[in-house]
Formats: sequence, C-alpha cells, structure tokens
Amino acid sequence: VQLQASGGGLVQAGGSLRLSCAASGRAFSRYGMGWFRQAPGKEREFVATISQSGISYYIDSVKGRFTISRSNAKNTVYLQMNSLKPEDTAVYYCAANVDGSSGFEYDYDYWGQGTQVTVSS
Repeated sequence: VQLQASGGGLVQAGGSLRLSCAASGRAFSRYGMGWFRQAPGKEREFVATISQSGISYYIDSVKGRFTISRSNAKNTVYLQMNSLKPEDTAVYYCAANVDGSSGFEYDYDYWGQGTQVTVSS
C-alpha cells in the first residue's frame, strides 16, 4: 500500500482544512487508518484513527474539532479539521494498519509522506 497525503496549507486560527490520504493498491477496506502529527521539536503524536467498520477515536485535544472518515470506494481517508488552533501546527501523516485501528505508531505498517499544516494566530 502506498499512501499520498494532501490538503495541508496555511490557515488562520479558527479556520478549517480537510486533509486527504489516497491509498494505492488493493484491499484498502481491510486496513485501519490513522492520522498522526509532528510539530517542530516534538515527537510524532497520534491524532485520530478509524477502523475498517468506521469506528473512530481521537486524541482529547482534537475531540469535537476534528473528524476522521473514509471512503472505501475512493480508497481515501479524510481528516476534517475545524476550529484550528496554532498548536495544531504540524506535519500530518496518514498511516495504514493491517490489524485495524490503533493509537500507537508501532502498529502501523504503511506511512504517507506528510503534509504541512500551519495555523497562524
């Protein structure tokens, strides 16, 4: 599976962005998908994950603001980000896990290249 993340950019605080992660290869529907982010000088952290059946969960700091979703027909996972804050500034990575959804980096088998999100105050 190859993953291609897109949709990042520069946005003012309070604004919105939608990230997309397109997967190539077969059997996308069999993978749990996740979004992680890495801010400058910080370790990469979990943001959101969605199972093969569409069950999702989030890190506390984005609950109510971010929504992860997937389209198996389009082999794509999305991250809708609303009410963005400067602390959301990071490179965002999508990842695929053959065993389902997870909040742990080490569970993921495939990673996209990352897309930069910058939120100005």
